Amino acid sequence: MAITVVGSVAFDSVETPAGSIDRCLAGAATYFSLAASYFTSVRVIAVVGEDFTAKEEAVFTEHGIDIRGIERAPGKSFFWRGSYLDNLNEAKTLQTDLNVFATFEPRIPEVYADSQFLFLANIDPVLQKRVRDSMPGVKLVGGDTMNYWINDHRDNLLKTLSGVDLLLINDTEAKLLAGTKNPIKAAQEVLRMGPKALVVKHGEYGATAFFGDEIFGIKNGQPTHPFRAPALPLTEVVDPTGAGDSFAGGFFGYIASQPELTPAVFKRAMFYGGVMGSFTVERFGTERLRQLTREEIDQRFEVFRQLTHLD
Repeated sequence: MAITVVGSVAFDSVETPAGSIDRCLAGAATYFSLAASYFTSVRVIAVVGEDFTAKEEAVFTEHGIDIRGIERAPGKSFFWRGSYLDNLNEAKTLQTDLNVFATFEPRIPEVYADSQFLFLANIDPVLQKRVRDSMPGVKLVGGDTMNYWINDHRDNLLKTLSGVDLLLINDTEAKLLAGTKNPIKAAQEVLRMGPKALVVKHGEYGATAFFGDEIFGIKNGQPTHPFRAPALPLTEVVDPTGAGDSFAGGFFGYIASQPELTPAVFKRAMFYGGVMGSFTVERFGTERLRQLTREEIDQRFEVFRQLTHLD
């Protein structure tokens, strides 16, 4: 079943201990859509500038991703330059140019109206809510956010979270959003804000899912216990950029490929998210994601399954 994702399609320049790359195709919607495309059909809503050429377009179309929702605007695409030389787990931002993204107004093509799944990647919560409200018929809504929106746009973010079913953020963001350093209390507080489930990403340490009392068709019951999925041990990390968005794409893409959301499906989705994130960091930018096969993905999932004794 089709996923519509709204977010950034951008260019990044990145330096890590493994080397550097200049102006590679990136952006949250890019990583998400490529990862999700191995599981289900994906539609993208974004804006790009005149530097987005047929070469970049082909990255999407060769994976069957519908880009009729990508608007072309005069000017340059969103650009970010960052460094991981000091810490592979945290990027140091050296330059951010919003360019055409500064005036982004998401437009939803009519052909996207039958999408059953919607993912609100990391953008202004006002825009996230606008897209969410314009697609009332979707079956499941996932979302992401970041420290900037939590700190400076909290009221708008809370309005958006009331319409999100699955929220995927990292542990620092979860604690900041909840106003507590205790991870369990933070998860409980975030779930009270509206999401039915919270997936907290821990980078190289995996991810933890917390469930409210209205997920899996169970209402007015007790929240289920958290579920922890570890990360796959890797011998080398080339570029961590986009790993979290790739996790989200694999996670949400797998869920969308299944007939219903059950506890077993949710747990497997956590591992498929980890699989897609682990592939992303092996190369700069989207290079590894573009070269994958579904056989490779399932083989690595099997490694995860054996490592954790997942049923």
